[in-house]
Amino acid sequence: MTPITVLISVDSNSILLGAREFSNYMKELIKEFNLDSIVTVLETVSLGSYNGVIIHILPDDVYYSVRSKDQVRKIVEEHLLKGRQVWDLTVDKNLIKPAEKFEVKEVRIVTRNIGVIDPRNIEEYIARDGYFALSKALQMKPEEVIEEIKKSGLRGRGGAGFPTGLKWEFTAKAKADQKYIVCNADEGEPGTFKDRLIMEGDPHTVIEGMIIAGYAVGATKGYIYIRGEYYNSVENLRKAIQDAYEYGFLGENILGSGFNFDLTVRLGAGAYICGEETALLESIEGKSGRPRLKPPYPPQVGLFGKPTVINNVETIANVPQIILNGADWYRSIGTPNSPGTKVFCLVGDVNRRGMVELPMGVTVRQVLYGFGGGVRGGRELKMVQTGGLAGTFIGLDKLDTPLDYDSMKNYGVSLGSGVILAIDDSHCVVDIALNVMEFFRHESCGKCTPCREGTRLACEILERMTKFEGTAEDLDYLRKIAEVTADTSFCGLGQSINVPLLSLIDNFREEFLEHVEKTCRANVCKAVPKKPKVQTK
Repeated sequence: MTPITVLISVDSNSILLGAREFSNYMKELIKEFNLDSIVTVLETVSLGSYNGVIIHILPDDVYYSVRSKDQVRKIVEEHLLKGRQVWDLTVDKNLIKPAEKFEVKEVRIVTRNIGVIDPRNIEEYIARDGYFALSKALQMKPEEVIEEIKKSGLRGRGGAGFPTGLKWEFTAKAKADQKYIVCNADEGEPGTFKDRLIMEGDPHTVIEGMIIAGYAVGATKGYIYIRGEYYNSVENLRKAIQDAYEYGFLGENILGSGFNFDLTVRLGAGAYICGEETALLESIEGKSGRPRLKPPYPPQVGLFGKPTVINNVETIANVPQIILNGADWYRSIGTPNSPGTKVFCLVGDVNRRGMVELPMGVTVRQVLYGFGGGVRGGRELKMVQTGGLAGTFIGLDKLDTPLDYDSMKNYGVSLGSGVILAIDDSHCVVDIALNVMEFFRHESCGKCTPCREGTRLACEILERMTKFEGTAEDLDYLRKIAEVTADTSFCGLGQSINVPLLSLIDNFREEFLEHVEKTCRANVCKAVPKKPKVQTK
């Protein structure tokens, strides 16, 4: 009989839905029915943008969505034992991986191995050209590696969009007895989970990218600074690092090149501010996670006062494929000013939440409707937030905006970390604004007055508005707070507050004014006065 492989999506999200329990149960059933000689059950990570625990059966190429042990048993008894497809549990594969169905096709560079290989098996990574880019890079001169990255046009995927090759060049030219490579995996932006899925599903691509970066700039030590709550990512990274040492990809004299590189995982303690690069460095050094004054910048004076390259997970994950396939190949994807792909996170009131990797320049509408399946529940779309909580809120008039690094400058739409948050017409704009500002108030480190006091004042105003106690002048006051905070805050946290707040005020001013007039168009505001109960005898 033809061997059968069963892939089960086991990631941080699906585990909450019982994925690991279903996986173990299926393995028990395989033994019970004496199918273990032909059926192999493998745990992988996210298999696409779909809600539920996904089971993919090969070579039949059938996808199932399961939510109970009874459904798992049904799949084993019907499909694996009797060869009959279970249609009531079947999911259209175009809904999970809709690359061929829509105008824009998914291009998997960063996510090429996710859901394809066992992330805890280094041999499976090597079988898909893993560490071939490292071997190629070590045969090049360091400056040639940097030039290839510069030529590719790769820019930071964490939100800032700074040219990666230029950042590497700054550190390479710095004179020091020690240099560092730091991977910023402190993914604290609400709605963003791309880095988690990359590290869970393909940890070796991050490791390989960091080693190449170290060789290019002359760094011999690296740190992956990761959120402590990312248990699966941490576990997979540590296993991958251990295996990389055993196979000679880390440590001394890597692949006989004479180049040495060591890598360590450091856990964050849940502070959003540590996503700011200098606060991250302070945390690694054992200090309170608060931002440093810049300049000097990390490429010259970074970790422990030494030149340091700090790159986001997604940025680093692009490096091996650029080196392996060349800068011209990479530039053939995306737009001239924004080459390559971007990993988008679909969240909120959307039918298919999840992650998808698309060429730069794809529009908000194409991501939301082509891959997210549109607004769930048959409701009307009210707004979309792009780029994460520090990104922009846009109305329906901007759905055809291309998502690239020029979108903010040309259209006022942020690319940021790649979040596409759909918000339907059941939500109140004032509640949304208050939720955003409460997050920033909570996460402010308190080091500078504009951010510390500005977020507090904004929350007080918005709280009054939810109680219909605000005034029209409050909107002008909110604008002033946003502008002053952006101009005078010490770091990027305070400087970015104006983006979501002003985009809400500018695009939905009428709804803010309704609260001043003691009405609420959405009629769902959490503070809408409730009608008194009628007393009956």
